[in-house]
Amino acid sequence: MLNVGDEAPDFELQNQDGEKVSLSDFENEYVVVYFYPRANTPGCTTEACEFRDASNEFEAHDATVLGISDDPISDLEEFADDHDLSFPLLSDEDGAVASAYDSYGEKNMFGNTFDGVFRNSYVVAPDGTIAFAYEGVSPEGHAEEILSDLKAHRESSD
Repeated sequence: MLNVGDEAPDFELQNQDGEKVSLSDFENEYVVVYFYPRANTPGCTTEACEFRDASNEFEAHDATVLGISDDPISDLEEFADDHDLSFPLLSDEDGAVASAYDSYGEKNMFGNTFDGVFRNSYVVAPDGTIAFAYEGVSPEGHAEEILSDLKAHRESSD
């Protein structure tokens, strides 16, 4: 995992609409970068819908949410449409960005070993450093956990 205070690796990926999105597009604001294993699976849907439902609260904290998986763009487009997701979902098919964020590697499921995305999240501060790091998160309640940390962080900075 990247540590709090580390420089966040910049990236440029395509979103569900095929448009390029870079971390540097969001200078001077907080960016929640959350990695999830697979679009339209139960846990990933729960997590994405909680971020969607809290979108106004994230905006109130000057925070943008970016979801990243190794799904192809077509799957991300379907996922966003199926669940009315209002934030960018980014396609990292080769896992390079997830790897840069220590969120990609060997996984085991049902006796099979494969490479995939780990459910980790980071909050990148306006100065481009990691403000918060979350490893192996539970999808349920994660958006609220991040909001609580952002609120406390902003209050302590005032």
